[in-house]
Amino acid sequence: MIRLFKVSIPSAAIALILSEAILLFSCYVVAEYGSDISAEVYLLEEYGLWKIGLQVLIVLLGLYFFDLYENYRITSRIDLVQTYCIVLGVSFLIQALFNYGRRSDMVLPKWAMMYGSLLALMTLPAWRILFTRVVWNAVGARKLLFLGSSEAARDVIGRITERPELGLAAVGFLDSAASAPPKLGAIPNLGSVADLDAVVAEKKPDAIIVGMTERRQNLPVERLLDLRLSGIYVEDAATTYETVFGRVSIRDLRPSQLIFSAEIGPSSKRIAIQSAYSFFLSLIGLILMLPVMVIVAALVKLSSPGPVLFRQKRVGFNGVVFTIYKFRSMLADAEAKSGAIWAAKDDPRATPVGRWLRKLRLDELPQLFNVIRGEMSVVGPRPERPEFVAILQEKIPYYRQRHCVKPGITGWAQINYKYGETIEDSIAKLEYDLYYIKHLAWSLDAFIIFHTLKTMLFGRGAQ
Repeated sequence: MIRLFKVSIPSAAIALILSEAILLFSCYVVAEYGSDISAEVYLLEEYGLWKIGLQVLIVLLGLYFFDLYENYRITSRIDLVQTYCIVLGVSFLIQALFNYGRRSDMVLPKWAMMYGSLLALMTLPAWRILFTRVVWNAVGARKLLFLGSSEAARDVIGRITERPELGLAAVGFLDSAASAPPKLGAIPNLGSVADLDAVVAEKKPDAIIVGMTERRQNLPVERLLDLRLSGIYVEDAATTYETVFGRVSIRDLRPSQLIFSAEIGPSSKRIAIQSAYSFFLSLIGLILMLPVMVIVAALVKLSSPGPVLFRQKRVGFNGVVFTIYKFRSMLADAEAKSGAIWAAKDDPRATPVGRWLRKLRLDELPQLFNVIRGEMSVVGPRPERPEFVAILQEKIPYYRQRHCVKPGITGWAQINYKYGETIEDSIAKLEYDLYYIKHLAWSLDAFIIFHTLKTMLFGRGAQ
């Protein structure tokens, strides 16, 4: 796993992106040599390398937007080839737009574009199939030995078993408890904690993940220290959970982990910087999206009776209540009989137009005004209603801590989890919010904003 933008990304994903970028670049360079112009002159003196680089970036972005760097498993070769066809076809349209806009400095020659794209269509799917079948196995996974079988350890084992592209593999677990299971999924119980030395010598793990539910007088501290100094990495299961899930496990979270954390995100300086770039991004967003907002306002007004804007009280920074603005996506009297209830993905109270607005997240656009007023940031935890906050703070530990940063239009929880309809959903989203708060940084905000664009363009990914 490689840490970029405060997010743990599988090494295989980075290797796949880089290899496909090199392969794409090579396809278009080879195509230049097959065209009727001097390749050396074009590539070196007429900015040909820069134009090819732009085309490669367009294709890679297209593959990202079609989730080919999130879903690594190839379930259908036909679907894989079709996706590459669509992405390359879109790149042709973008090249046509460049040409129509008389941006010759961004346009590849016609035949080079055709030959290069055809070559890419033949080589990229074949390379991805080869990569997923051969390269991953050749590189090998990082071997993990689990000490204990806590809930966090079980969740991690299940996760890495389901997603081999993470590059992690459990070789087994040790547990001295009488109630220890013989297996966790397909992962065997290799004995008790007392067998640690023998199992390490046999399995030769790269890391030991400590997931013991009861550690007092049971944790072999001195032996773990010796193993750590010998080069075997030792890590708490809660930390591994955070790495593979991208969220903090509330079950295993102790206040001291946040109090004494050297990398805890929120600080007056970081919040001030976030407020500054959120203000400017919202101002630019309002200017660019004004025509869209006018059209959306007209659709809302014409599709159902009631006001265009929906106003509601939400809990913000440091627990201060503010009024949030949205384009109305539900019937005007949606809660007249039911009272305050959670919104759902397929909410029956939503209007036909409102369902599309929610899917594309266009109903959130008026919140740009909340950001300009300083009540929200572009990125942050989703602001919740006071009625729900009072309930959730009583039932969920650490819920109050999510108000230590400004709420956001989009956020880490929104791009990783569905609509929160239950207490369990709220707990899961809080775990994502705590991860965001712990790692608050402009780079993580940039990653979330970029991912949210995919939702607005394709109507999927974030909630």
